[in-house]
Amino acid sequence: MIRRDFLKKSGGAFTVFSGLSIIPSFLLGKKLGHVPPSEKINMACIGIGNRGADIIKKLHGTGLVNIVALCDTDMGAPHTLPIIKIFPDVPQFQDFRVLFDKMGNQFDAITAGVPDFSHFPISMLAMSEGKHVYVEKPMAHTFQEVELMIRAEKKYKVACQMGNQGHSDENYFQFKAWTEAGIIKDVTRITAFMNNGRRWHGMKVSDFLAEQPVPESLDWDAWLAASSFKPYNKGYTNGDWRSWFEFGNGALGDWGAHLIDTAHEFLKLGLPNEVNPSFMQGHSPFIFPQESTLVFKFPKRNNLPALELSWYEGFNNQPTHPDYYGEPVRAKDIPPPTAGNVNTKRYPGKVIYGKDLVFKGGSHSAPLIIIPEDKAKDMASVLPEVPMSPSNHFLNFVRSCKGEETCRSSFKIAGPLCQVMALGVVAQRVNARIEFDINKKVITNHALANQLLTGPPPRKDWEQYYKL
Repeated sequence: MIRRDFLKKSGGAFTVFSGLSIIPSFLLGKKLGHVPPSEKINMACIGIGNRGADIIKKLHGTGLVNIVALCDTDMGAPHTLPIIKIFPDVPQFQDFRVLFDKMGNQFDAITAGVPDFSHFPISMLAMSEGKHVYVEKPMAHTFQEVELMIRAEKKYKVACQMGNQGHSDENYFQFKAWTEAGIIKDVTRITAFMNNGRRWHGMKVSDFLAEQPVPESLDWDAWLAASSFKPYNKGYTNGDWRSWFEFGNGALGDWGAHLIDTAHEFLKLGLPNEVNPSFMQGHSPFIFPQESTLVFKFPKRNNLPALELSWYEGFNNQPTHPDYYGEPVRAKDIPPPTAGNVNTKRYPGKVIYGKDLVFKGGSHSAPLIIIPEDKAKDMASVLPEVPMSPSNHFLNFVRSCKGEETCRSSFKIAGPLCQVMALGVVAQRVNARIEFDINKKVITNHALANQLLTGPPPRKDWEQYYKL
């Protein structure tokens, strides 16, 4: 039973649940929606290890957030214990549904720092309950889940932020200013690349992994969420879920939001009408390929020309750069632990080919650089001033919860970007060119690929989140 139904059946009045008082917000004189500027945001954090822990620290570090609940399917793992030590007196939960049932009236917003396939049910329940949502990238696991989240954000009128933090820093404001000033214009081609080693590189599998004993501290059923049941194996957990089509979105879902996000927004790319896996090495029905090149074709948009975006992943599958490319652009804000694993000669990046100018860029907030160097010197005097960011990605979210700012990576903005990446993952999975009807939002030339836009049906008792 979700909390809304519980309150409805109990008359919405004061309720005691296992000794814990639940006081509806209207009895406290606090309406759902924006939090007054004088108050701190009460936040429940779902997924508290690894990247989830970093999110919690950043949001709490704004000085505007109270952490009121911690939730993780494994509250005794080495990666979750550090946050528990920082907030030892905060209530703990292993299932986000129990968190909402027992404390739903005691927080204003949630974080979802969990595996890709779990983003959707957590975010949908939160939005339907009037909670603001900070969710890691990509927004969800499938194209259709993203579509439903875009609609829910609009329906429930809550502040929602996807965690591609470079979208609130230098690259965002530079790309915006340069586009508005006509410095970046008539772009017809983009190459984006992530050539560092990934968890699945070197893996060979012919089936799902063999069953292992479930650790005592782990709620495996809650970890699986809406996905189809699989016996426990540690090879699915603690980041290794990203290797599997069943649970993650691969290198594209992980890094695409940091590399192509500003181009997608300010060049108004929308959705592609074709995705072609022009190169694939080590295709598998279970895990992501060892190397692949995906070519996305975006049609003409009003006065903007058609554009081809090529995505390169794999250690040796690197794009051919112009002779004047020079050194790669280094991003300074790649968070740990990834920051320590990025090969200095293989920084993820992009090259943007406009009518008159070529730009190279990096990941996250790394700024664009006009190439070659002589051309950059010629343009220096006419480049517009780039404003400073009024708030980083975390502060932007908190202020948006208060109605003081608007989320820069709201679901309305980030959703179509995530759908582009989801289409790329479908093309990788079927290893075939797909044709996409932008208006009907269906794949027209490949029946299985079209089914993968939605994915398999959710497990029993998880269907409700697809109806909110």
